[in-house]
This record gives sequence, C-alpha cells and structure tokens, in this order.
Amino acid sequence: MTQIKVLVFILIFLACKEAPRNITEPLKDVVPKSATNQVSLVVLGNVQDAGSPHIACKKNCCKALFTNPDKNRKVVSLGILDNESHKKYLFEATPDIAEQFKILKEAGIHGDKEIPDGIFLTHAHIGHYTGLMYLGKEAMNASKVPVYAMPRLKTFLEKNGPWSQLVANGNITVQEMADQREIRLTPKLRVTPFTVPHRDEYSETVGYTIIGPNKRLLFIPDIDKWDRWETDIIKEISKVDIAFIDGAFYDAEEIGHRDISEIPHPFIVESMALFKNLPANEKQKVHFIHLNHTNPLLDPVSSQSQEVIANGFNIARIYDTIEL
Repeated sequence: MTQIKVLVFILIFLACKEAPRNITEPLKDVVPKSATNQVSLVVLGNVQDAGSPHIACKKNCCKALFTNPDKNRKVVSLGILDNESHKKYLFEATPDIAEQFKILKEAGIHGDKEIPDGIFLTHAHIGHYTGLMYLGKEAMNASKVPVYAMPRLKTFLEKNGPWSQLVANGNITVQEMADQREIRLTPKLRVTPFTVPHRDEYSETVGYTIIGPNKRLLFIPDIDKWDRWETDIIKEISKVDIAFIDGAFYDAEEIGHRDISEIPHPFIVESMALFKNLPANEKQKVHFIHLNHTNPLLDPVSSQSQEVIANGFNIARIYDTIEL
C-alpha cells in the first residue's frame, strides 16, 4: 500500500510539472552570441509603441502581465553587429532602450562597449524615438552618440525640448539622412532609408534596407495600408532575403471600438492574403513585427500564431538572430 501511495504522489508531481505553459513564461533566457567576424542581426523587441501590458488596458491580454510581467515583451527594435569592425547599431530608440542596450552588448563578441556606434530612427512616434531621453544627463549622460534621422525629424529633435537639450549638451549628434541615399557604416554593412506613408505629425516615416556581406534585409515596422504606398511591397520582398514588416493588428475585430481609419496599419490577415500566391521561399522571408498588445501573435501558442506559421510566414521574436 505504501508503494502505491508513493507511485500516486510521483504521478501527481509529474503531472503538475507538465501543466500547460503560461503565456507570460519567458520564451528565452540566454542572449545568443553572434558568429565570429560576421555581420548579424538580433531582434531586440517586437511589440507596438506602448508595450505590453498596455497602459490602462483592462483586457485579459494585459491583466496577468501587470502582476506577472513577461521580460521578453519589449518595444520593436533591431540590433546590428559587425564584429570584425567592432561596431554595433541600434534601430529605434524605444522606452525599453536600457535593456536593449544590454542585450545588444551581450550579443556581440566584443562586449566592452555600452553604447551603440549609431542609432537609426524611423519616425517620431513614442515607441520609436523617446528612448533617446535615457542618453541625457539624468541617465547615461552619453557623449555624441550619432543619431540618424530624416530632415523633418532632425529639425524636430534640434528645435524641441527635451530633445534639443540632448543636442545642446552634446549627448547626441543628429546625422541627416536622405530618401534612398545609401549610408556605408563599415566595409561589410550598408543602410538605405526610404520613405513610407504613415501619420507624419512631427516627422517623415521611413523603412530601411540593411545590407550585409551576404544578405539584404527589409525593415518596415510602421506603415499605412500597402495600397497607399506607391511602391509594390511584393517586389520589395523579392529584392531581399528577410523582411520585417508591420504586423500591428491581426485583423479588424482586434481593434474593437476604435475607428479603423485612424490606425490604417495593414492587418496581418490582409498581408497574408496579398502574399498568398507567393512561392514558399518568398513567404518564408516575411517576419511580422510591431505587434499591438491585443495581437494574438504575441502568444506563440495561439491558434493565430499557428495559422501564420502554417501559411508559410514567420513572427519576429526577441533574441531571434540572423547572419547577414
């Protein structure tokens, strides 16, 4: 009888250990090192500007996260490392920039440098540039960090506080970019900005083509509906090896009470329909990123996540690495 009780206890213990995974459980705990002397990319965040949980959100997608945060839910950002040139670059200055600096540092072989050699901004919405505040004297008090911005955004940063204080104090130096003009960062790394349609209250909005020694990458975290862009997104995908594109909302039902015309991102279901006739190798290039806090793709075991994968596409996850 005693042996039977012991056996029952063991079975109950094992059953508890195999309980369904909590969606707030971290996906990964270790920052992967990039390959020696290679140019590589690491995803530093995949969430829309205001993060997850979202301020004042009362939905189930946020409730548990307020008391049990998921450390892997960070606002959209990419890091690029060129280990041979001892250089690293950050794309977007998010509210999570402190942790993203740390991840980028740990991902490189030469881990002694705290600050990236340059920060590339897409536009002046809160999740994409406000992390610059942590370079100021109240925080890092950095010295002359190159910040790459388009003309309107450059003027906005230089003429409006508190960003102008970063310029005046020499915390940042704003480097002006031009539409479709390539920037050579190292012998193995080039970047080209290009304008896209979006709400441009304070600045232009750009995407980037990032070119390594072996691969080309497309980064468009924010854009209005694909038909509002004079450029054919399918042709742009054909020119690159990887495409990180706006996946803010899965479908219209997710938005609920809000006016769709005010937030005209391409729904993921619309993008999948647009790309449905692409060959499998072209679909595999697509990685949806910039996911709103309501987006079911934030849960990797959701039926919607499984549908995206089954249809041949990918979902950007923090710590994903790609050799360029």
